[in-house]
Amino acid sequence: MDAHVRDGVPLEPHGVLVVDKPAGPTSHDVVAQARRLFRTREVGHAGTLDPAASGVLVLMLGEATKLSQYLTAQDKQYLATIEFGRATDTWDALGETVQIATLVPGQLDLHRLEGALEGERLRKAQTPPLYSAIQVGGVRAHRASRRGEHVTLTPRSVSVQSLQLVSCSERQVSVRLTVSKGYYVRSLAHDLGERMGAPAHLAQLRRLASGPFSLDDAIAWPPTDPPTLLGMADTARRTLPTAQLTERGRERALRGQSLTNSDFLSAPPQALSAWLSPADELVALGQGNGRTTFQVVRGFRAAEIVERSAGSVSAPPAPGRADPTP
Repeated sequence: MDAHVRDGVPLEPHGVLVVDKPAGPTSHDVVAQARRLFRTREVGHAGTLDPAASGVLVLMLGEATKLSQYLTAQDKQYLATIEFGRATDTWDALGETVQIATLVPGQLDLHRLEGALEGERLRKAQTPPLYSAIQVGGVRAHRASRRGEHVTLTPRSVSVQSLQLVSCSERQVSVRLTVSKGYYVRSLAHDLGERMGAPAHLAQLRRLASGPFSLDDAIAWPPTDPPTLLGMADTARRTLPTAQLTERGRERALRGQSLTNSDFLSAPPQALSAWLSPADELVALGQGNGRTTFQVVRGFRAAEIVERSAGSVSAPPAPGRADPTP
């Protein structure tokens, strides 16, 4: 029997797919393509990439969408090229030019540049670009901005784990950076221009990693056939601490009951962790209550999880209704 079919009914795909998004399509475009490819509505991503940007985009399918808040919260690593002498309304190369200036010799002096980068390393809050997906009064900021409406975005808490100068020419600077969720590299380009006294914009951006997933894990996009997914258990291992359940613990966790140390093969952490069954299924996310018991925080349909990492299969046949993907 096909492991992805039960009683003649195709099972939904569950797991993570790391793609190397090309420049051009939006992150939503990639999600829509994945929905058609795998014939499921349950597809999300772990952090938007602007249309002009390329690189790692983590797709979550089926039950893996329940891991969204943990995957999206992880740091991102980028390689960015910032061009000086031209500023745009969107703070990237696709926007309308709003300022042009001729750089004077030595304006991108390495000593001054390193001082500007050090200021960015210490950043604790950042003002996002007006052309962003942030909602203001229920409307995306970029839509309101394109309609000519006045938009005010408040600074958001961010952090910079690392920021290294890769190269510097007469007009361009390339940096490699690791930053927190919510950090906009376009804002870095704009702010760096202000610190260096010259208009600037983000010329190129490539995401090298999203949390534990890097370009080494990514496939070219779009593929011609449904590719192998990283299974739920392996995704959980790369995202959270794990604990191994006994069979009794698995049954109790599936029912949402409290567990004790005896329901695990070894003592689990008090902090949030992923609970795996003896058969290596992701059963639940759970945590200790500070005493002697452990509570389920989020359950998974473990008996129906499709571990596509065991081998690539064709997408399930289309349902008997129109594909609702926009």
